[in-house]
Amino acid sequence: MSEKKDATKVVSAGRRPEWTQGIVNPPVWRASTILYDSVAELRARGGADTHHKLFYGRRGTPTQWSLAEALTELEPGAEATLLFPSGVAAVSTALLAVLDPGDELLLADSVYDPTRNFAAGMLARFGIRTTFYDPLIGAGIADLCTDRTKAIFLESPGSLTFEVQDIPAIIGVAKQRGITTLIDNTWATPLLLPAIQMGIDYSILACTKYIVGHSDVMLGSVTAAEGQYQRLRAAAYQLGQTASPDDAWLGARGLRTMAVRLEQHGRAALRIAQWLATRPEVARVLHPALPSCPGHEFFVRDFKGASGLFSFVLNGGSDAARAALIDGLEHFGIGFSWGGYESLALPVDPQRHRSVTPWQAEGPVVRLQIGLEDPDDLIADLEAGLARFTAARG
Repeated sequence: MSEKKDATKVVSAGRRPEWTQGIVNPPVWRASTILYDSVAELRARGGADTHHKLFYGRRGTPTQWSLAEALTELEPGAEATLLFPSGVAAVSTALLAVLDPGDELLLADSVYDPTRNFAAGMLARFGIRTTFYDPLIGAGIADLCTDRTKAIFLESPGSLTFEVQDIPAIIGVAKQRGITTLIDNTWATPLLLPAIQMGIDYSILACTKYIVGHSDVMLGSVTAAEGQYQRLRAAAYQLGQTASPDDAWLGARGLRTMAVRLEQHGRAALRIAQWLATRPEVARVLHPALPSCPGHEFFVRDFKGASGLFSFVLNGGSDAARAALIDGLEHFGIGFSWGGYESLALPVDPQRHRSVTPWQAEGPVVRLQIGLEDPDDLIADLEAGLARFTAARG
């Protein structure tokens, strides 16, 4: 039988008969205590590998295992996946799994702010040094590597300014030097960027976004390449990291429609980005599929498509003028996160989150999450917002 396509995988993956018991959706197995028939059985179970075996609730039930296995199946070349109570928990546990006191981490300067804060906070307290690098550095990252460099953390595209990294070049340097690579792949998901297949060691998702897809669950995951899973698992167990079965069930339910949702998000977002690029009120549109986006050539080479999150830079104006644009929007909510069915607009200030690549722009920045509404309605809403911006700018 030929290899299953991604759209088929998101429907069929993680649905073992022993977990579903004939039900279409694996049921919610809630558990803390697991009962044994004898002391001998309890001791035997505790002394063996508990992977995909009931032992104690914190080690998971078929509900969590089902989603984790599905995510593993979406990443060709992966060994296994662990779930976490949030994307930040997934990032922090993965970093703690691969770094020791005295080590050095190379971190893209465009990463998600909580990742930056974890590096500057807890990792620093543990004696782990972080060096930030230009996300467009590519193979030049070799110049930053030292004998202490143990991990390189990528995020492509970046969360606010959407630079696309030369992932294969960075992987090449890392493999030559025995450095572990991790990527926050939330924007693309494995459907648009098969990170493990490309050679990444750990692919991290804030499943809160596209996996769940409905803005109602906090969930994260880390998928490990072959040979990388055990140290991740050890760190997660020692830290007591686990995701609730109810949240895992909602994540699995969302996963089944992710392929069609992601296609709609991407198609609508690109259309709106192209429209914004024609507007005189807009100085730049930061969308990886547009040739003007930094690293666009890597996007064309490595990605299978685009998702629904991008930013645009206003042509002059103040924070108050930007707020006038956003506050009056009808179809865009104002809030953090993304990946849900509803559109969002958020004022972002990249200059606050940079160390080695200072952010300079023609005006304030707005980040858009394009949901599943009709793009014509969203464009009309943004057109009225740009008129408010022009009036407020004066």
